[in-house]
Amino acid sequence: MPYWVNNMRKKIDRVKCFSTQRLFGRYKFTMSPVLVITALLGSPLSEAEEITLSSAIQRAVDKNPSLQVYRYRSLELEGLATMENLSPGLELSADIENFAGSGEFSGTDNAEMTLAISSVIELGGKRQQRGVVVSQRQKMMRADREVAALDLIGEVTRRYVETIASQQRLELAVRARELAITTLNSVEKRVEAGATSKVELLRAQAASYQAEMVVSIEQDQLAKKRLALSVLWGEDKPSFLKVSGNLFDLGVAGDFEALYSRAIKNPSIQLFANEERLRDAELRLAKAGSSSDINWSVGARHFKETDDTAVVASVSVPLFTSKRNAGSSQAALAAKNKVAIERDLALLKLRASLFSAFTNREQSLNYYSLLKERIIPSLQEALVETQSGYERGRFSYQEWLAARQELLESEYALITVAEQAQVHRAEIERLTAEPLSLGE
Repeated sequence: MPYWVNNMRKKIDRVKCFSTQRLFGRYKFTMSPVLVITALLGSPLSEAEEITLSSAIQRAVDKNPSLQVYRYRSLELEGLATMENLSPGLELSADIENFAGSGEFSGTDNAEMTLAISSVIELGGKRQQRGVVVSQRQKMMRADREVAALDLIGEVTRRYVETIASQQRLELAVRARELAITTLNSVEKRVEAGATSKVELLRAQAASYQAEMVVSIEQDQLAKKRLALSVLWGEDKPSFLKVSGNLFDLGVAGDFEALYSRAIKNPSIQLFANEERLRDAELRLAKAGSSSDINWSVGARHFKETDDTAVVASVSVPLFTSKRNAGSSQAALAAKNKVAIERDLALLKLRASLFSAFTNREQSLNYYSLLKERIIPSLQEALVETQSGYERGRFSYQEWLAARQELLESEYALITVAEQAQVHRAEIERLTAEPLSLGE
C-alpha cells in the first residue's frame, strides 16, 4: 500500500465518526414508491448490466427469505383463526354396565347400555375472545412484517450507497493513476534535459506502480460490494456490473423536531399500539376463563332384563373456577402494563437514534461543503501551480508530490463524507418511515 494511500486512510478514518446502519422511506409490503433516496440515487435502467436502487429493493423484497417467512406465518394464523372460531365439539359415548360378572350378572342378561351425546356450553364469551386474540395476532404479524421490510430496505440501500461510493473511489484511483503517469512523463523529460536527478525518476516510477496497485485494490473492493448487495436477493454472482445514481446529491439538514414528530409514527412504534390491543384481548380472554363452562350430556339407557329404555341426562359445573383462574388474569394484566413501559423506552431510544443520525448527517454535510467549496478548489489550484513551477524548476519534486497527495486525500475524503451523509439520510428515513424532501 503506497504511503499516500495509508496517510489518506488515516485522515478518512477521522472522518468516519458516523454509524453505518440505514433505511428510508415509508414502505409497505406491497412496495411503496415514496422512496426519495431512490430518486436521488436511482435512474431508469439504460443498460442490462446497470441496476437502480428501486430495482434492487424490489428484487430483495421478492426473494429475500426474511420476508418470505411471513407468508407461512400468515397461513398459520389463518388456520388458528379457523380453529378458535369453532364451537365446542360433540362427543358420543357408549357405556355398558352389569355384564360379565358373577351369579345373576354373568353374561349379558342384566346388562344396561347407555348411548349419550355430550358437549360444553362456553360462558363468558370465550370463543369470541379467542377470535379477537387471533385477529390481533394477525395485525401484529402484518405490522411486524412492515418493520422487517423497512429493515431489509435499509440494508439494501446501505449496501447500494456503499457500492456507489466504491465506484467513485475506483474512478478516483484511475484518475490518480493517470496523474501519476503524467507526473512520470514530466520527470522523464526533466531527467533527459539534465534538469533533475535520476532519483526523482525512480520515485516517480514507484509512484506510478503504487497508483496501479490502488486501482487493483479498488476493483477488488467494488467486486466485494457488488456481491454483498446481490446476496440480499440470493445471487451469489451479481448479474449487474454497475449501480446507477448520484452520490453527491445530499440535500440539507432540515429540522430535528419536525423529523421526530414524524418518527413517532414509525411502524416500530406503532407495533406497541398493536401489542397493547393484543394484550387487552388476552386479558379479556383470561377474565372470560373465570366463568365456569357447563358440561352437559344427554342420551338413552337400555335395560336388557326388561327390554325398557330411559332417557338419561347430566349437567356438571366446575367449582372455584374464578379463584383457580386468578393467576392467568394477573399474568395477562402484567403483560399489558409492561407494554406501556416498553413503548416509553422505545421512544427514548428512537429519539436518541434519530438525534445521532441527524447530527452525524449535519456534520457530514458541513464537512462536505467545506471540502467541495474551499479545500479541494485550493488544492487543485495549488497542484496546478506546483506542477507548472516544477516544470520551470521553481519547485521540487517533493513539493509537487505533496500537492498531489493532499488533493487526492481530500477527494477520497469527499467521497467518504458523501457516502456517510447518504447513509445517515437513509437512516433518518427509516426512523421516520417517510422520505426526506430535497429541501431537508
